[in-house]
Amino acid sequence: MKRLIAVCFFLFLAVGIASAQNSVSAYTTLEEPLAKALFEQFQRETAVTVSFVRLSGGEAVARMEAEQANPQASIWVGGVGLDHITAKSKNLTAPYRSRAAGNTPAEFKDPEDYWIGLYVGPITFVTNLDRAKALGLAPPASWADLLKPEYKGRIRMANPNISGTAYNVLTTIRTLNNGNETAAFDYLKKLDANIDQYARSGSAPGKSVATGEIPVAIGYAHDQVKLKAEGANVVINAPSEGTGYELASMSLIRGGKDPVNARRLYDWILSSPNAQKLFTDWYLVLVAKGAAKHPLALSLDQIRAIKQDMVWDGSAANKNRLLDRWNRDIDSKR
Repeated sequence: MKRLIAVCFFLFLAVGIASAQNSVSAYTTLEEPLAKALFEQFQRETAVTVSFVRLSGGEAVARMEAEQANPQASIWVGGVGLDHITAKSKNLTAPYRSRAAGNTPAEFKDPEDYWIGLYVGPITFVTNLDRAKALGLAPPASWADLLKPEYKGRIRMANPNISGTAYNVLTTIRTLNNGNETAAFDYLKKLDANIDQYARSGSAPGKSVATGEIPVAIGYAHDQVKLKAEGANVVINAPSEGTGYELASMSLIRGGKDPVNARRLYDWILSSPNAQKLFTDWYLVLVAKGAAKHPLALSLDQIRAIKQDMVWDGSAANKNRLLDRWNRDIDSKR
């Protein structure tokens, strides 16, 4: 009997170990339905289960920093590249040169292999045409338009403390002002007068526009294109002065407990045709050479994209300073 109990115990232990060896924990900043579909496809192809938590970019960096002594995830998939650069500067991520990274142009990956770009998406404005007509509003087509008094309380964007999308708005305004932060914050303070609220994620304001809760939102084009494709009566405009863009990226988390399967997932995302198709179906513009593009997706060559200094924008010191000023000059006065 004791022998039987011992055998059962070791069988149970072996099953537990095997199960642990066939899983990986991830943080993701992809939209949750896309993340779920992506990770389930990975499981079908590899038999490796992905346990994931969906976080905004700022939340992901904060979570990794809080868990630095005992990481609870091994890979971070998606999220604005500036946040991945911040994570690197905080020593939260680890370098990895994937065998599939050769398809990604050098300008879209870290030269030291700490992060790699997956897709790009410009910052655009989305306007609900029904609400705009009822309110007598013309859809904004420039950053200057957003400051007009008729938009007071009728624009929504995310909170830059939490959202990489919104922090990208801050860096875009700074770049458009040639690095003059006083001029940039003068603009942001005027814009704040027309913002009804700051959401917790970059995609949330666009969803509120689609339902008619708010007439105008600032966000990334792919999120807005998806709303339009699903039937929302909206128009999407890229600001005429020029606009910034995200380079959604992927990183391995330093000290993660599942490094082997994390690298396996990393390689698969970069190389699997099924993974690439899922991204494309969500109107995301992939940066890999030869990648397909959805006909409705908005790529950088269709807009006036500014020249971003991603290393400067993603530096933890620069980001902390800009966010401290935004909190002091804007958020604390709301």
